[in-house]
Amino acid sequence: MSYQPRHEWADAAIGTEPAIELEGVTKSYGAGELAVPAIRGIDLSIPAGQFVVVLGPSGSGKTTLMNLVGGIERPTAGTIRVAGRELTGETEAELTTFRRRELGFVFQFFNLIPTLTALENVELVAELAGAGPGTAQEALGEVGLSERGDHFPSALSGGEQQRVAIARALSKAPSVLLCDEPTGSLDLETGRQVLVVLHGLRRNGGRTVVLVTHNSAIAAMADRVLRMGSGLLVSDELVEAPTPPAEIRW
Repeated sequence: MSYQPRHEWADAAIGTEPAIELEGVTKSYGAGELAVPAIRGIDLSIPAGQFVVVLGPSGSGKTTLMNLVGGIERPTAGTIRVAGRELTGETEAELTTFRRRELGFVFQFFNLIPTLTALENVELVAELAGAGPGTAQEALGEVGLSERGDHFPSALSGGEQQRVAIARALSKAPSVLLCDEPTGSLDLETGRQVLVVLHGLRRNGGRTVVLVTHNSAIAAMADRVLRMGSGLLVSDELVEAPTPPAEIRW
């Protein structure tokens, strides 16, 4: 599926090649009669450069879906391809290397190391990913924090800490960015600032962004909205006129 949003602020091209593909994917926890299905057979293709919001209540399977795409969990059945790589048959070591070098993760809680500066937090991940010198400073620049690199997390606002977490994810130069409730612990104004940064990464960097949230208001800024329920993909909609993220309200 290929789609070009019409707003000028969202004018980055969406590719025709898929960045994420799922075919017949299921995920159950436990075995036999005690098995609990979390994902019940999902087929999905997300083209490169698309901003996708995944909505659903608690227990709908949205976080499990993102964990499967991110190689954090393995499917019970089906195949998953991310950034041109099939994850299904990978060893744990191969999946760890893939996550470390190819994917960016942003979570609700910032998980910054309090004894390291903002720049050092980003440098640590950049070094683990094998990124070149100066990458961490460039990543901070992408999120508008070039002048805050020598500050410790305690001296940063919640929004700034989340932007450092985004810079940390960007230091690997990922083509796919996976975000789980990235505004969940932020107030409206701070949350909107983070959404502006995330959408800018899609618009200016051509990255594929998948954002999982229970906050339905965020769906207005997406190129595409997936709704989950009881482990099923219950709807899949393109957004013809996305709302600029700075105008989102909840």
